Amino acid sequence: MVNNMPAKGGSAPGGKLTLDQVKNNPNIKCFLKQTDLFLDAIGFTDHGQRHINIVADRAGTLAQKIGLNKNDQELSAIAGYCHDMGNFLGRTYHHYWAALLFSQVFMEEMDGSSDLATIMQAIVTHDKNEVKIVSKVSAVLILADKSDVHRTRVRKKDIKNIKSDIHDRVNYSVTENKLSVDRGKREIILRLKIDTNITKLLEYFEIFINRMTYCRLAADYLGYKFVLYINNFKLS
Repeated sequence: MVNNMPAKGGSAPGGKLTLDQVKNNPNIKCFLKQTDLFLDAIGFTDHGQRHINIVADRAGTLAQKIGLNKNDQELSAIAGYCHDMGNFLGRTYHHYWAALLFSQVFMEEMDGSSDLATIMQAIVTHDKNEVKIVSKVSAVLILADKSDVHRTRVRKKDIKNIKSDIHDRVNYSVTENKLSVDRGKREIILRLKIDTNITKLLEYFEIFINRMTYCRLAADYLGYKFVLYINNFKLS
């Protein structure tokens, strides 16, 4: 890290931004806090520190395992950490808001760097499958984000309230979640364990079919096949 790093937590002009610098930026912290408060108020599953850290770690790890260079690994992790932070400005277009907010915070520090556009594009692409995937960083972020389904995302504590909402019910039913890569077989594999006493397997597909389709498209872009296992049953 350079010694003359700007006080607000960015990199030197034209330099390489790191995930640690992004995490320590006070504006990013504020946007993420407001997003978590907003989504909690409207009853959404966790999009706060739990989710963004998992997505950032999963994106960076996935990028490394499929052989992307270290810079793209870092860009994937940064995009993963910031992808949802625009929600406090409105859920429908949160991916656009997040990309614009990111550019406002880091435009000067990343002046002249194509990395800024790569991160912004990945953030925008993560949420809507009508946006064409045109970068590996975008594809990695899609897989990292859309694969995160687990009971720890559920905010409610009362099991009766959990069962009354299909999104909470399905997330709460997932007790194990693992995303892995088989470079030999060119497969990106998501393994889930679902408690069928809490939800029916069909309900998983009722709310997640679009996300799994997007994962397949992202894996295809990377030259891989997306494989889904639910309770050791292979779906591909």
